[in-house]
Amino acid sequence: MTILKIGLWIIGGLLLAILLARALFALPDPENRIDSRALPADESTALAGAVSRLHAAHPGQTGIAPLGTGAEAFAARMILADAAETSIDAQYYIWHHDLTGMLLLDALRRAAERGVRVRLLVDDNGTSGLDPELASLNAHPNVEVRIYNPFNLRRFKMLSYGFDFFRLNRRMHNKSFTVDGAATILGGRNIGDEYFDTGPTALYVDLDVLAVGEVVPEVAADFDRYWAAPSVYPAGPIVGPVPSGDPIGDRLQRLRRDPQAEEYREIVEQSQIVAELATGTFDLEWTGAVLVSDDPAKGQGAVPRNDLLAARLTEAVGEIEERFDGISPYFVPGAAGTEAFAELEARGVQVRILTNALEATDVFPVHAGYAKRRRDLLQAGVGIFELRRRATIRTPRGDAGPFGSSGSSLHAKTFAVDGARIFVGSFNFDPRSTSLNTEMGLLIDSPSMAMRMHDAFDDGFEGVAWRVSLQDGDLTWTSGEEVTHREPGSNMLKSVGLTVIGWLPVEWLL
Repeated sequence: MTILKIGLWIIGGLLLAILLARALFALPDPENRIDSRALPADESTALAGAVSRLHAAHPGQTGIAPLGTGAEAFAARMILADAAETSIDAQYYIWHHDLTGMLLLDALRRAAERGVRVRLLVDDNGTSGLDPELASLNAHPNVEVRIYNPFNLRRFKMLSYGFDFFRLNRRMHNKSFTVDGAATILGGRNIGDEYFDTGPTALYVDLDVLAVGEVVPEVAADFDRYWAAPSVYPAGPIVGPVPSGDPIGDRLQRLRRDPQAEEYREIVEQSQIVAELATGTFDLEWTGAVLVSDDPAKGQGAVPRNDLLAARLTEAVGEIEERFDGISPYFVPGAAGTEAFAELEARGVQVRILTNALEATDVFPVHAGYAKRRRDLLQAGVGIFELRRRATIRTPRGDAGPFGSSGSSLHAKTFAVDGARIFVGSFNFDPRSTSLNTEMGLLIDSPSMAMRMHDAFDDGFEGVAWRVSLQDGDLTWTSGEEVTHREPGSNMLKSVGLTVIGWLPVEWLL
């Protein structure tokens, strides 16, 4: 038997194994589901009534408040959930079964027990270990949980990639939390302790915004699109039977022994968001805001390129005239992105990017995808900053710019244009956000927020980031008085790894 025949037999065997695995571990049929719709804001409720009065003084505009610290971002979600009277629609890529994850699940359940309708849509890639809690929550008559692109296997989920890779490689990266059809939170944060900066755990530097007014019904309608998407399945048949007892309460009881639980309790007790909205004293900037979101059909690869979020966001931003400052934790510009940034520089636009340093990144292959383009970007004139590990930034809420919290790894996804507009959302400058994952965010007309980001770049991030440059052809990292020609956090093994991954044809996956 020739080598060619052996190869064909192997390929045939693999294809047969994939077909058998798909048949044996097929997903349940979602066709009989009933797709509910977002409930409109009811001005007789406290939150919607307060927002309606504020909005009446700013017709056609959206009220925006940046949530720069993880503490206030967590408190905002908890306070809004506790204030809910009619509905909560939450959509997340990651929901951990840690302290904050359980506290927020418990807040959703308590809302349901008050008669609030709760809809929770989660991506299955970020809910490992949460099946019992999701099944328990889904069993409540006022709650429905749905899952985006569920894995075929539950105990060994990652093995599902072996026979259903191209479907499972597309994920829902959106993040939104909408209460009573009146207020919504969008941005980069998932649900998990590392996103809400308290305690000794590794933290992310991130950014959300709280929005009320004109854009909220658009966010609600966008949630409905995803809720009814073909890639979304009712959770019940996926996560299995409802467990006995109270998995949410039992796990939360164990977690409450953590000293961090008291810190979270104090954070929530000190927050006055709803009260300040009711009295009109909450610090909102009333302005124009545009929701930009992928069509959920992207999960099936069925969206034309010019209809993807990246294309629509480019159209919404319009021509960039003077400067573009972007923050992306997972920055993989690729050949096309590198060329686009170079063209901006060539016509006089100042382009600067902040991403994670090797010492701060939590995804090594992504850094390899960025590192292979770094020299070309610098030669084109693009300014590059890399966040140092364990950088600490503390900024009052009213002055929140690209940061506002302490952290060891960058996670915010935002950019500012021409001192006039700022984007806050889930979109990274990488092929995965562009072509594979669904994304969303707000493009906000806000000179104040945009200028705070520009100013942070102008100040060089005051020692919390490395400025990368070329000196006599060599890469150089500078932070304050520190200068090094060796990549921070690198060693021989990592250097070889970056080079090898850079050679591989995997950039489209990063």
